[in-house]
Amino acid sequence: MATIHPSVDFRSDTVTWPTDEMRAAMASADLGDDVYGEDPTVAALETLAAEMLSKEAGLFVSSGTQGNLIAALSHAQRGDEAILGEDAHTFCWEAGGIAVLGGITPRPLPTDPRGRLNLDQVRQAIRGDDPHWPCSRLILLENSSGGNHGAAIEPEYFEAIHTIAQAHGLRTHLDGARFFNATTAQGVAPTAITQAVDSVSICLSKGLCAPVGSVLVGSEAFIHQARRHRKLLGGGMRQAGVLAAAGLIALKTMTQRLQEDHDTAQQLAQGLATIRGIHIDPQAVETNLVFFDLTEATPVTPSALIQRLKIDHGLHIGGYYDRTLRAVTHYWIQPPQVERLVEAIRTVLTHPSSG
Repeated sequence: MATIHPSVDFRSDTVTWPTDEMRAAMASADLGDDVYGEDPTVAALETLAAEMLSKEAGLFVSSGTQGNLIAALSHAQRGDEAILGEDAHTFCWEAGGIAVLGGITPRPLPTDPRGRLNLDQVRQAIRGDDPHWPCSRLILLENSSGGNHGAAIEPEYFEAIHTIAQAHGLRTHLDGARFFNATTAQGVAPTAITQAVDSVSICLSKGLCAPVGSVLVGSEAFIHQARRHRKLLGGGMRQAGVLAAAGLIALKTMTQRLQEDHDTAQQLAQGLATIRGIHIDPQAVETNLVFFDLTEATPVTPSALIQRLKIDHGLHIGGYYDRTLRAVTHYWIQPPQVERLVEAIRTVLTHPSSG
């Protein structure tokens, strides 16, 4: 069991810090200059990620956002169009990078409550050959779907998208920021999903506890082009094996324990469901993201609840939008801390004027 740190932070799984094993590996990592292709620890990480996801090659990048941007730049050219969900992270939370830096036009489509595109709408969105239109070139996907309660999307959906993409000569990229949460929740091998997409970006610094970094995987030719775009974006790192050493443990060890985070998320959801003034559907909690709403009758605003929890109870949760809040479980959150959060929220909502 993980050692419980005095800080109790449910805002995101990005707040995780390295385990003791990671710190030791980072301190003793074999190093070289990765821009010259000479860092053995980075090379080992890239090879492992590619093997786990059944791709030919990998590229260590600074973040999931950088990985997604590099993928788009490598699959498409200026004036091309990318089809994606209107709530996709690449569309909503990455500063418009594909358009600003890549000249790639996003074509957002509605998604269902689990973050899935409608297959017929995807087919209809693919443009014909007309000089007035941008060229449909890429479909950007996500799993788990962060904007949809962390829903874990099934392999069959990606197979269906892959069939459409192949029929029209399009490429597919998967934003897998919490990819292993999705495969854990679905109970499937990673390759059951990755075989249906051309490239994948997986994040090491969320629930997997590495301090920084993601890995982008795809074909040899794709990664060759991606390496050039990483350099263009200023992402060439030197003795990056210090970071990659933690990433190796993230992939080998931390991917195997994510069900524990899903269990604590379900514990939290079930506990919140007993509190008057909160609306939550525990069945919608599939991975480690817990979204809940304060009802209109609740005499505490979301911002006030966040502040009371922080100041009075030493607990951190995140606001999302309107009256929706989010709490995320991860390696450094254990069941007693979940119970502590549930009871603290119950106290604040029962005694709104206290403090």
